[in-house]
Amino acid sequence: MPRRLVDLRGARSPLLDVVSFARRGPARRDRLSPAAIEHIALTVRRTPEVMVKVLTKGQHSLKGVRRHIDYLRLREEGELEIETDAGHLLTGKTAAGDLTEEWDLNLEELRPRADLGPRLGRSAKLVHKVVFSMPAGTPPKKVLEAVRNFAREEFALKHRYAMVLHTDEPHPHVHMVIKAVSEQGERLHIRKATLREWRREFARHLRALGVAANATERAVRGNSRTPKLDGIYRIFVVNVWNRGAQWKAAPSTAHPESQSLQPRFAA
Repeated sequence: MPRRLVDLRGARSPLLDVVSFARRGPARRDRLSPAAIEHIALTVRRTPEVMVKVLTKGQHSLKGVRRHIDYLRLREEGELEIETDAGHLLTGKTAAGDLTEEWDLNLEELRPRADLGPRLGRSAKLVHKVVFSMPAGTPPKKVLEAVRNFAREEFALKHRYAMVLHTDEPHPHVHMVIKAVSEQGERLHIRKATLREWRREFARHLRALGVAANATERAVRGNSRTPKLDGIYRIFVVNVWNRGAQWKAAPSTAHPESQSLQPRFAA
């Protein structure tokens, strides 16, 4: 059937009154900022994510702090240098003692804690232990330089800090020890919002050095499950292994073919 063409160019009034009842587009003030657009683009492209983690043991006593510093400098590949906020490099057995003495942590440990409150007074921290990490394949020196630039902007002339680069694992990471009380007497409190901000700043410094890095929240990436603590995870794995081993060793009274359905756990 041939098509009938209708010429509306000579019509005095429109034959079709087209009206759109859809919601209007975003106003100029509601549009995404360039930074937000860049962040979405990095997330869509699955840019490597930075990691900032706080360690929660050995920061309440002077002995624990010195033990942690010795752990940071003594690795299987040899002794590492500890870089301070002043740019000094500490090595040797006296590094931990020299650093804690320079930060006056012995006085902080002996200082009365009553003015810190009933709860904080029992568990006041001398230092904070933070790990900055990137996935495998990232240049370790770039990671160290990004952490150095981040710390200079965040803690300079406020909180004393020291850091060590570790490359004994596939993912390069930097351990940082931060004095909990600043030179002005203010205590540093690390909250979830603080970690989110530190992740964004760490990623920004990496990108400034030419390293692709992003800092997306776990829920945005689709990972909404909170990771288990290391101790809880180990207990869970041991219990599952023991339960499976007992099940495999128990005599089966069912049909012989049902034995193939039992889970197998390697000893």
